[in-house]
Amino acid sequence: MKILGMIGGVGPESTVDYYQRIIALYRERNPDGSYPLLIINSVDLNKGRALIDANDRSGLTKYLVEEIQKLVKAGADFGLIAANTPHIVFDEVARDSPIPLISIVEATCEAAKARGLKKLGLFGTRYTMQAKFFPDVFSKEGIDLIVPEPADQDYIHEKYFDELVLGKFLPETREQLLAIVDRLKAKIDIDGVILAGTELPLILRDAAHNGIPLLDTTKIHVEAAVTEMLS
Repeated sequence: MKILGMIGGVGPESTVDYYQRIIALYRERNPDGSYPLLIINSVDLNKGRALIDANDRSGLTKYLVEEIQKLVKAGADFGLIAANTPHIVFDEVARDSPIPLISIVEATCEAAKARGLKKLGLFGTRYTMQAKFFPDVFSKEGIDLIVPEPADQDYIHEKYFDELVLGKFLPETREQLLAIVDRLKAKIDIDGVILAGTELPLILRDAAHNGIPLLDTTKIHVEAAVTEMLS
């Protein structure tokens, strides 16, 4: 079995979710009673966020590569970053990483393509919604991505860091997030929404809302990781 190395802590709540899902899916696919081998390096979310706020791409790349090197020293054969936003510099990190990395963006694109989805809403941190790293990958497959209105982007971003990252999952926040899905559907006629923030599936747990598929990037990333573990 290949050993997975995971950059976690970005944020902690979703790192726990990743771990639980990896264990469950591995045992589902490999019912011999064994458990997967994985190493988690829980890094400082605030340090990474400060580098993104400063638009220090080289600093963020260096930081992530250094943390991946710790996973390699611990025995990891391949790795992943358990978050969407750090994929702003995924190409640079993958280039410098001593082990192969599974991209959450590429895995999600493959999942959307397999379902025949062509026009998707993109929910995540402001960094993710306003950056090009998702559209750059999806456009190659002819899939259009639409972000919410600026005020709705602000709401999602603020709730993300003020509540979700801290483990606060409030019913009224869930209702407002789903209302944004409905507004995007009414305005653009999207055929799905990418939950491009790994805390979002912790508050939006259903596979769909009013017939609109909600693509859980954590689930998709975990499936790709377990497949690689067992390959």
